[in-house]
Amino acid sequence: MRSPFCRDNNLSIERKKELEAFCRPLKLKFHNFELLELAFHHRSYSNENTQNHYCNNERLEFLGDSVLGMATAAFLYQDMRENPEGDLAKIKAVVVSENTLAPIGRRIGIDTMLVLGRGEEMSGGRKKKAILADCMEAVIGAYYLDSGYKAAESYVLSFIIPEIRKVQQNKGEKDYKTMLQEFYQKKYKKCPVYELIRKTGPDHDRTFHVVVHLGDSFFGPAEGKSKKAAEQNAAEIAWTEIRKNHS
Repeated sequence: MRSPFCRDNNLSIERKKELEAFCRPLKLKFHNFELLELAFHHRSYSNENTQNHYCNNERLEFLGDSVLGMATAAFLYQDMRENPEGDLAKIKAVVVSENTLAPIGRRIGIDTMLVLGRGEEMSGGRKKKAILADCMEAVIGAYYLDSGYKAAESYVLSFIIPEIRKVQQNKGEKDYKTMLQEFYQKKYKKCPVYELIRKTGPDHDRTFHVVVHLGDSFFGPAEGKSKKAAEQNAAEIAWTEIRKNHS
């Protein structure tokens, strides 16, 4: 399936070999490598190349996010038959998060495959968690379009199940927002309030600064390359302080 958004998406022989090498250890069997190539195109590249203005991975990321969520939720539903919905939701929130997906992306070599604009490249875009996690989702979306849901689900579960097991054994990345909200709601019958106080940096390298309000107290500010990441970091500050005071 040729992307209707790319005016020039012919692959060089060298690039196709790189894509094949990327797929081999992951056991991905793409029929259309142009879809996979599109998954690696960050918007910073299309923004700097006006003839390919819409040739980026954002639509694939949107699709892949849903496939990732569905595959993860379905596995948890079958795997944790005795647990309430809240337990499943907490684990799902952790394993599909930027903090979980980005290290997986680095491990499988997504950072070396990215196609970035010059500005993003110069600002260290290959190491940014948000870009790596988004690209992970874009690859899932591309594989779903190329090979169908079952193939995409199998790929998702190959890396999501080990992360689920870590969380089940209390070894995974902690979802501080969930823990903070559960504690605060139980004790005070209120929800934490997150406030974005400022954004810094150029459009291609934004940093978000967030504080979290617990009644009359606030914690932060905390930084993150996305608003969600900044909120998670602010929640971690608040949670650490609360645990210290209640220990």
